[in-house]
Amino acid sequence: MPGFLARLLNRCTAFALAVTLTLAAALALPGPTQAARDTNSYDGNIYALYAGNGSLVPPRGTLANAMAEHRPIVLGFFLDDSAASKQYAIVFNELQRLWGRTAELIILPTDPLQGRQGDGPTDPASYWKGLIPQVVVFDQNGKPVLDESGPVSIDAINVALTQVTGLKPQGDVKLSLNLEVNELNSEIVPSK
Repeated sequence: MPGFLARLLNRCTAFALAVTLTLAAALALPGPTQAARDTNSYDGNIYALYAGNGSLVPPRGTLANAMAEHRPIVLGFFLDDSAASKQYAIVFNELQRLWGRTAELIILPTDPLQGRQGDGPTDPASYWKGLIPQVVVFDQNGKPVLDESGPVSIDAINVALTQVTGLKPQGDVKLSLNLEVNELNSEIVPSK
């Protein structure tokens, strides 16, 4: 009988240990991910998630290079964990569609600029006002022709780029902002 009790006790202990380890493993797993466009939570690359375009960040070139090449520039500032930046991401995506490579699109996170003074006209920190989103459009001589913060109208940016380049955007520009598709995405849709 003692051998039987010892085996039973070993089996019960092994079972209890297996249940405990299973529960511990289940509790240690991360829960479901919750991305939300209307919250100030960090969701990763907001351009890939909310604009469907991860190619916007990091930018292809620098402000200094674009100025040296005398290119028209759209400099945008954003913060990954800002609801305002998440909602505005679609505008930068639309600018890329409308202007292609006609203008250099440089979209920068503001985290590296926090508390830093600008170091001349080719340093993005020289233009950041501490608000997001912010858009600065430069002409070919590096002179700002538009510098606005908040939800800047895509029409205002298009007008500034047309003024700078002498060209019109490629594609349909009779657009309004933000038709919400779902809790993550919005799209630019034709005006009524």
